[in-house]
Amino acid sequence: MRVDLHWREEDGARLAATVWRPGGGLRMISSAMLGGGVTSARWVLNAQVAGGYSRMDPVDHLHELAAAYGLEGPGVGMLTAASVERTQRAGDGGVEVSATVGLRVPTWAAAPAGEDDPELAPIRLDGTFPRPGTINIVVSVPVPLTDAALVNAVMTATEAKSQALIEAGYQGTGTASDAICVAAPEPAERGSPSRSPVRARSGARGSRGPSTRPS
Repeated sequence: MRVDLHWREEDGARLAATVWRPGGGLRMISSAMLGGGVTSARWVLNAQVAGGYSRMDPVDHLHELAAAYGLEGPGVGMLTAASVERTQRAGDGGVEVSATVGLRVPTWAAAPAGEDDPELAPIRLDGTFPRPGTINIVVSVPVPLTDAALVNAVMTATEAKSQALIEAGYQGTGTASDAICVAAPEPAERGSPSRSPVRARSGARGSRGPSTRPS
């Protein structure tokens, strides 16, 4: 997985973005705002935005950024206020992972009812914003996967993320704005064991702690 780093000036800040251009022949499953769901895609964009991001058209914004970086055809686009310059990568047995990590407000997937959402904390009196908290993950697997197996791969990567956070001492399973994308070659094969070697490797980092320092 070759991930290219790009820079731009926006909202008075110098912001980074990563672009993965695998080309055609991949099916992706994603929770991203742009290209979410199960689809065929040619690229993945993870763009950093300013801490006070307030645009009401993030999908249009991602389309603008994709055009600026020369990305054509269908793709997956994610946004984060975490430092994209500090993107971390890891690989195991043909499975490759790229991640940006911000952990200002780790939260539990099943939070007690009635608790305030820390992600909605107001702007500080000095006009600054709290540090960002988003974990965006891109996983590339080397073998075709059925739709069900793609869902299983998302489950494994998410479980590994939560395991890494807990082992590192964070009280939470992720953050409220996390996004993920899993890519696999086409065409999809029929059937996939629930605990295949590829699926296990997509979660292997979970037992070794986070692959990057939190923002």
